[in-house]
Amino acid sequence: MPDLLLELFSEEIPARMQRQAAADLKKLVTDALVERGLVYEGAQAFATPRRLALHIAGLPAKQPDSREERKGPRVGAPEGAIQGFLKAAGLSHIGEATVTQDKKGSFYTAVIARAGQDTIAVLAELLPTLIKAFPWPKSMRWGRGSSSPEALRWVRPLQSILCTFGAETEDPEIVRFSVGAIESGNVTRGHRFLAPQPFTVRRFDDYAPALFAHKVELDGDRRAEIIRQDARNLAGAQLLEVVEDEALLAEVSGLVEWPVVLMGSFDAAFLTIPAEVIRATIRANQKCFVVRGLDGALANKFLLTSNLVAPDGGAAIVAGNERVVRARLSDAKFFWESDLKVRLEDRLPKLKNIVFHEKLGTQDERVERIVALARELAPHVGAVQAKAERAATLAKADLVSEMVGEFPELQGLMGRYYAAAQNEDASVAAAVEDHYKPQGPGDRVPSDPVSIAVALADKLDTLVGFWAIDEKPTGSKDPYALRRAALGVIRIVLECELQLLLNSVLYPAQARLAGQLARNPFIDKAAALKQSPLLTGDEKAAAIGRSIDEELSTSSIARRRAETTRTDLLAFFADRLKIYLRDKGARHDLIDAVFALPGQDDLLMVVRRVEALGRFLETEDGRSLLAGYRRAANILKAEEKKDGVGAFEAPHDAARLELAEERALAEALNTVEAEAATAVAGEDFEAAMRALARLRPPVDAFFDKVTVNAEDPALRANRLRLLGALRRATLTVADFGKVAG
Repeated sequence: MPDLLLELFSEEIPARMQRQAAADLKKLVTDALVERGLVYEGAQAFATPRRLALHIAGLPAKQPDSREERKGPRVGAPEGAIQGFLKAAGLSHIGEATVTQDKKGSFYTAVIARAGQDTIAVLAELLPTLIKAFPWPKSMRWGRGSSSPEALRWVRPLQSILCTFGAETEDPEIVRFSVGAIESGNVTRGHRFLAPQPFTVRRFDDYAPALFAHKVELDGDRRAEIIRQDARNLAGAQLLEVVEDEALLAEVSGLVEWPVVLMGSFDAAFLTIPAEVIRATIRANQKCFVVRGLDGALANKFLLTSNLVAPDGGAAIVAGNERVVRARLSDAKFFWESDLKVRLEDRLPKLKNIVFHEKLGTQDERVERIVALARELAPHVGAVQAKAERAATLAKADLVSEMVGEFPELQGLMGRYYAAAQNEDASVAAAVEDHYKPQGPGDRVPSDPVSIAVALADKLDTLVGFWAIDEKPTGSKDPYALRRAALGVIRIVLECELQLLLNSVLYPAQARLAGQLARNPFIDKAAALKQSPLLTGDEKAAAIGRSIDEELSTSSIARRRAETTRTDLLAFFADRLKIYLRDKGARHDLIDAVFALPGQDDLLMVVRRVEALGRFLETEDGRSLLAGYRRAANILKAEEKKDGVGAFEAPHDAARLELAEERALAEALNTVEAEAATAVAGEDFEAAMRALARLRPPVDAFFDKVTVNAEDPALRANRLRLLGALRRATLTVADFGKVAG
């Protein structure tokens, strides 16, 4: 079957856009072909710095023929309706239509048969439209008529289009179309410097080898692997190893079409700078990899990736990169040495000039909140309060350092270096870096108690703040990384096995934020009224009284709003916890069953209760009790529709228990509910589940021998109250009504 080869050749495509652009090209073209009835066997898309290429294998030579029956107006319909039907169906007169019958009468029907177009014609029609509408994140117009809205837009000036289609046994045809002034053809170019001459291409089978012969490696993954292996070999030859960097590797492989790895060096005196600074400098400015010795220490060498084979073996390229690296490292050394001359606490006043968020104040105000919150959290996590307070005070100071100003990704890390250099306690220095952690699913959580206190304070303040101004995540949008912050809190709490009542932390955090950011309207208004020359003494007193009433009302509203916000934030934590536990294999319905109980703001206890509930429900006793609960709940639900919700919540009357099975269940409920409640209070959820398991025999016997809806209304009500007691007893551990299955 015929294959399609499409290449869009342009000036350099930014590396960060290439992979997505290749995926977009594949999806746009294949979707359009399938929509037109052209199903293919396979498709591959490729990107290099100067081209997007697409190969689609196994396309049919033409579209399948189609046949459509179109129902028209009723026989005898007005002439206008009939003429409209004929025009839409492509018929010249009504005699070309057929008459069909249904239960509503006789109708005209047109049978529209269409012969499938040749695939090459379909391609010539759809490709120009897709190219013109290609979804680049950023694009530009160029050439003549570039100011016109109709001018071609592309990420960089588009230079040529190669497009061929045909079977393996035949010479393929050029798919003829134009985009702007560019006509499609069968010509492309190789490497800009090593093989710039144009050459013709027939199909993909000779396209990729021809490009390789013209010094272009088409496959981006292959280019990355060449760089990886050559870098390792070059470093290994000098008993060094590459500091792996997948993100940099992906970027560099998008900057070259013919990768050649070379090694450069810099003055060993620069190794006095922190290794992370050297790596960030060389990475950011030159897109180079750093190397280290077998002892793990950074070496004074780096690996660069050239886009050509130089006649001098790359000596001039290496020398040029070394000059730039030397200059950049000189700047970094200056920043490092300058920063060391200023103590972290002396930098704090500058935080007053940095706005964290226009509605949440400055970084200085935020630090004040984090300090107070860390101090409150310290006893809960086993940290020394003074150390937690000190670490929180210094945590953001490096934001105004020279080094972090140059390399923002080093915030926290540089703070740790500066804290250690000024002889801060080791826990304090570690917390300055670790309070940002974890920053993703693969990142470690802090382990030192001081780091834990500050990390929790930082994340909880962020969440409380953005919830207060109603800037919550929506759908796929989360510009302030609030989901990550909540997941960070969850991971710290669970992995460090912390018992932390979130409500007890969120309430003072909310109050502190409100007190910091909201001006007191009563004080402002009362002060203004007292100074007003337009009011008499009595009028001032009355006006001040009204302002007090207004403030009391406003405070009441604010309190209710804060409670609602806190409840909503706890629900957000519950949702994040569900996702976290579901990824670990837990059942989301069990999480719902536990969170349905009031006061569930201790995440560690929620997880332990979920785990215990899951193990219990895997046993025969658990499954049987769940079945008994559901039977009781269904009976109560049906009867409460008649008698009202809550009609059977009152305690049962022991004197009306006629049957032995009723008395056995009542006795078991009295004992089990108390034992389960005691076990839950002691956080022994396994014991609580064992207590509930003892309900299985009396529950089974009750439903086997007892008729709940007895003819005697009093007896019926008493038995329903006994089922209500069963429902309440299970609520000591979870809401069984939320359990699925």
